[in-house]
Amino acid sequence: MVEVAEATARTAGLTDGHMAVAFVDEDEIRSLNREHRGLDRPTDVLSFPVDGLGPAAGPRELGDIVICPAHTDDIKEAVVHGVLHLCGYDHETDGGEMLALQDRVMATLP
Repeated sequence: MVEVAEATARTAGLTDGHMAVAFVDEDEIRSLNREHRGLDRPTDVLSFPVDGLGPAAGPRELGDIVICPAHTDDIKEAVVHGVLHLCGYDHETDGGEMLALQDRVMATLP
């Protein structure tokens, strides 16, 4: 999954930074979704940005991605989706840009 995350970040224009990806069960993702989004249900992927996209004093800390394999059909797609959120994309507000980029990245992956 490292290669998937790196390819996605490069496509989004980022060439450096750190991120973490965690795989959790339904109870954990539900708890995180409730706590951070106010939605009391499990989901496939959540992203928690740290540094944002502005200048960073040192190596950029992009943030954390949390994936629930029980709620996703494609782990690679969940990683791509999570990384794009860490890169500042938001499919709920961008008029389709993020999901189009997600499709473009997915088309390049083996």
